[in-house]
Amino acid sequence: MTVLGGVAGAAFLALTALFAASLGAAQNQNQSSAQNPYFGSVTTTAARPDVMPISLDDAIRMALEKNLALTLTQQDEGIAHAQKLEALAPMLPTVTGEASTGVHQYNLAAQGFRPGLVHSLSPGAIPMVVVVDVTSAQANYSQTLFDASQIASYRSARANEEAARFDTQSSRGLVVLAVGTTYLQAVAAASRVEYARALLRTDEVLLNQAVEQHKAGVVANLDELRARVIYQSQQQTVIAAENSFEKAKIALNREIGLPAEQKIALSDAAPYQDLATITVEEAQQQAYRSRQDYLSMQSQVKAAQLHRNAARYERLPTLSFGGNYGVTGITGGLYHGTFAAVGSLNLPLFEEGKLRGDRAVAEAQLGSAMSQLADMRSKIDAQLRDSLLDVQSSQDLVRVAQSNIGLATKTLEQVTDRYQAGIDDNLPVVEAQSTLANAQSQLVDSLYRYNQAKLGLARNLGIVDTQYKVYLGR
Repeated sequence: MTVLGGVAGAAFLALTALFAASLGAAQNQNQSSAQNPYFGSVTTTAARPDVMPISLDDAIRMALEKNLALTLTQQDEGIAHAQKLEALAPMLPTVTGEASTGVHQYNLAAQGFRPGLVHSLSPGAIPMVVVVDVTSAQANYSQTLFDASQIASYRSARANEEAARFDTQSSRGLVVLAVGTTYLQAVAAASRVEYARALLRTDEVLLNQAVEQHKAGVVANLDELRARVIYQSQQQTVIAAENSFEKAKIALNREIGLPAEQKIALSDAAPYQDLATITVEEAQQQAYRSRQDYLSMQSQVKAAQLHRNAARYERLPTLSFGGNYGVTGITGGLYHGTFAAVGSLNLPLFEEGKLRGDRAVAEAQLGSAMSQLADMRSKIDAQLRDSLLDVQSSQDLVRVAQSNIGLATKTLEQVTDRYQAGIDDNLPVVEAQSTLANAQSQLVDSLYRYNQAKLGLARNLGIVDTQYKVYLGR
């Protein structure tokens, strides 16, 4: 049994929980690759002195090359392949060669030769202690001709390798989801900086106007103080937004394998395009065909079934063949060829403790795998329904936020005109600016959540690594 599918599933749940949290909290967290390897990378390049432009495609490509989680999963796939080769080895022929030379001393009396017997066999004087210099060389061959348990074990290892390959593909999807979300977070942070700076420029114009009007005695000192407070408050907002943006870029560097000090510029803006509707039934059918973690779990069930068969087949006889051919003789003398060819039939007569124990373990592993597979089907159904709801609700929020932006902008223009005409003080302007700032923030958040929801749906369908552009409308 392999645990790779469980690791990938746990990683997906962790990512989902993290991405469902608020954007501000996600930006303030210093994610550790020790807790979640999808937030780490294998950084091997030095920082460049220039600013590196990074598109979403660039970020995903670099992450697929250097992300820590994918690197670890690929290594696990290599381990599964090696374990398959180890399971295959007992069924392959084994050929070895050996040669030896040495001086041997034999005590004939210890071998049962009495002096009288030796004398009767050879009237000559034969010492009871004989020293000989022997040289031998031979090639050995052995092979298991039939072992049903070993064959089933090999097939189980092969199914585990297939599960590991699906885990690697699933990890690719999680990397695309993680990096795509981080990139969208950085784009959202850049939009906040842009909106904050635009409002700061407006506040600066209003402050200068209030100062001049106060000097001219047209308005009270309260209007100038109010304008200065608003301007400085907006300065604080700009500083905080810029800080969040820089931290978002550092987090992106961490995931795509760039040094933390590397200066980058995001070349893609937040995409927006409506997603074609899909029913729950259609989504389920596609997910069962494409979800790599689900396919991995199916392979693990198959491996567990074969492992159980291997435990059952331990009661069957095994057939093997072995032999050797070589030469043996007195060193420097005459050599004579030797050979052996032996067939063996082994039948376990009584090994009940081992046989029953192996079968009980295999049955438990199979039951566990089948329960996980059934649970995964239910989890996929719940995830798809959640994703479809998130996509629909976040799409509606984007439309409302766009409408609010238009209304807030028009309101600000009207109250600004009234203030500049001297009809009203700057308090309505302050309120209108606050309303516009909230509307802009809501638009940024809703657009980010809509794009992230579409990425999450593509991930739950098992196609995010190949069709993320389609789902983001790029």
